[in-house]
Amino acid sequence: MTESRTTPRAPAHLQEETRRWWRQVMADYVLESHHIKLLTAAAEAWDRLQQAREAIDREGITIPTGGGGLKAHPAVAIERDSRLAYARLLRELDLDAAPAPSGKRPPSLPGYRR
Repeated sequence: MTESRTTPRAPAHLQEETRRWWRQVMADYVLESHHIKLLTAAAEAWDRLQQAREAIDREGITIPTGGGGLKAHPAVAIERDSRLAYARLLRELDLDAAPAPSGKRPPSLPGYRR
């Protein structure tokens, strides 16, 4: 009996552009269920990064304090944290691995990096 795998749908809560990226990665790589969770978390971090970037663009990098001074907009920390999370999740997925003979690229194992 052969095992059939169904390709999961891109999470509906992702932005359309991010869903397209998620689907493209799923088409290009052989991912196990834990990799799919990492991919989804990376996509969510990317969307959050973009939301924070838009808030900063709209409202500025600083906000007024009660004492009349300025402090960093809270979205600055969200942007930074989301960027770091995205980068770390991509590093964990290691999507830059060389293609397998089948043309699909499984993520490489940490001990076998280039």
